Amino acid sequence: MKSNFNKSPKVQVRKTSDECYSGWNSISSVLRENLDLNNSTKKILVVDLYQGTHEDEILKALTQHIDFNYVFLSDSVRLAEEDIYELTQQDVTNDRIFGYLTRLNMDQFFSDEKLNDIKSKIKEIAEGYILIFGIGASLLVEEEHTLVYADMARWEIQLRMRRNEINNIGINNKEDSFEKQYKRGYFVDWRICDRHKKKLMNNWDFVLDTNIPDNPKLVAGDIILEGLTKAVHQPFSPVPYFDAGPWGGQWMKEICGLDKEADNYAWCFNCVPEENSLYLGFGNINFELPSINVVFHDPVALLGAPVYGRFGDEFPIRFDFLDTMDGGNLSLQVHPTTEYIQEKFGLHYTQDESYYLMDAEDDAVVYLGLKDGVSGDNMISELKNSEETNITFQDEKHVEKWPAKKHDHFLIPAGTVHCSGRNSMVLEISSTPYIFTFKLWDWGRLGLDGKPRPINIAHGENVIQWERTTNWTKENLINKFETLEKGDGWRSEKTGLHEREFIETHRHWFNKPVIHKERNGVRVFNVIEGREILVESTTGQFEPMVFHYAETFIIPAAAGEIKISPYGESVGKECGTILAFVRT
Repeated sequence: MKSNFNKSPKVQVRKTSDECYSGWNSISSVLRENLDLNNSTKKILVVDLYQGTHEDEILKALTQHIDFNYVFLSDSVRLAEEDIYELTQQDVTNDRIFGYLTRLNMDQFFSDEKLNDIKSKIKEIAEGYILIFGIGASLLVEEEHTLVYADMARWEIQLRMRRNEINNIGINNKEDSFEKQYKRGYFVDWRICDRHKKKLMNNWDFVLDTNIPDNPKLVAGDIILEGLTKAVHQPFSPVPYFDAGPWGGQWMKEICGLDKEADNYAWCFNCVPEENSLYLGFGNINFELPSINVVFHDPVALLGAPVYGRFGDEFPIRFDFLDTMDGGNLSLQVHPTTEYIQEKFGLHYTQDESYYLMDAEDDAVVYLGLKDGVSGDNMISELKNSEETNITFQDEKHVEKWPAKKHDHFLIPAGTVHCSGRNSMVLEISSTPYIFTFKLWDWGRLGLDGKPRPINIAHGENVIQWERTTNWTKENLINKFETLEKGDGWRSEKTGLHEREFIETHRHWFNKPVIHKERNGVRVFNVIEGREILVESTTGQFEPMVFHYAETFIIPAAAGEIKISPYGESVGKECGTILAFVRT
């Protein structure tokens, strides 16, 4: 059966594309016209950028199409490269993978002396067209100006890093490895850019989308904010993205309608708002921006007051797919406990998670917990020996593995040794700090770059919960199903998570409409059974929306009570959803 998975979900803002300007000719005309609305003889255009934009392309296009009398670049007032290295070293660290989320702000990357000098020069100009351009450009001017913000989706930034197309902020390092660039982006650049962006959002005159090179789009800032407001009052899906891996499988090619010539697809990130994009629809044009902007714009409407009070403007629930069908095992791993991640990395919560089996072959297994009677000293010694010598780690001596079948649910509180085995399709439901995974053993293979993937036994041995052995794991972590309610044509079950985890999951089976009452917090759903379902507001707050098998969608707190029904080919058949929400 042909895939009906929607790879380009969007929040439709306008029926036509009239208010979305495409191409540099059109964009420049709009910006020039806007500048000319200013009766002053001094017309200032500020183009502030997120890290990862193709700065040369944007600057060249604007200066070719608009005859500026003066151009000032934020790079000209930035600290010297060696000073930025020194400033950020405490956050980047010398560790291959891990650092600390920086507390720095954008202005700390500028020289105070140079910044004051350039502000004075701009003030002294009496007339003319002035362009102030670059990352943090809005900090260079205190006078009235037109503000354009060029945003950039995190996934596209990563692709550009892999292609060696971009630098980190203030550093000429585009030839560095992806690993190094990503680490600096994750711990430093994206933190300061997000802090800076949040201060600017309500002052955007225009937003510029350059995620697709040579296909720029421009929309007025108030219309973008209108689109974000619409998103937090209806169901919506972030734009999923797919990536290959050394253990990747073949299931998503068929179900999600992906390139069948690709070697594999290991991951689908379908609800990680910090990483995913959001499409705002203008007619048939998709305007792309980071989905985290929805959180920044109205966190209370999206998350609900209790969740916002606990997590701030972070989205705490993550959904993603792990495909090992005809692939290999994931790396054997463990996540830091909350206590450890707070002490060592300064984060206030950790990646507790679970594996929900969307599908599985007969030989599928999940590695979870330890064998009864395991010796921690022996296991760590053998792991270290395997890392040093590449001698195969004897996992069967130490790690328990469990048969896995479709619709099983394995709970994985932090500190539990685990991984998915081959020939399974996992919906991973977890909290969000996903970079903090301590790999213990990677089955002796190389990454897609031909290099060994990083192993983190030194961290891992400090967080493994050695009491989580066979009997404990069976009793506490596998298929902890509990019937909650039943109605005409539907039933709901509690499926987890563990008491140490702040996420709760409920599963609904239905062949007739089922009401999901309003919760005082955000909800995330995935369609685990049935070709398509219909989601409606019981109060008419939003237009009915259709979602398909394996799709993930977010129900903001402000969206209220909803009704979910089988739809289309699924009418009269049993459908299923799994729901995750924050316990409050």
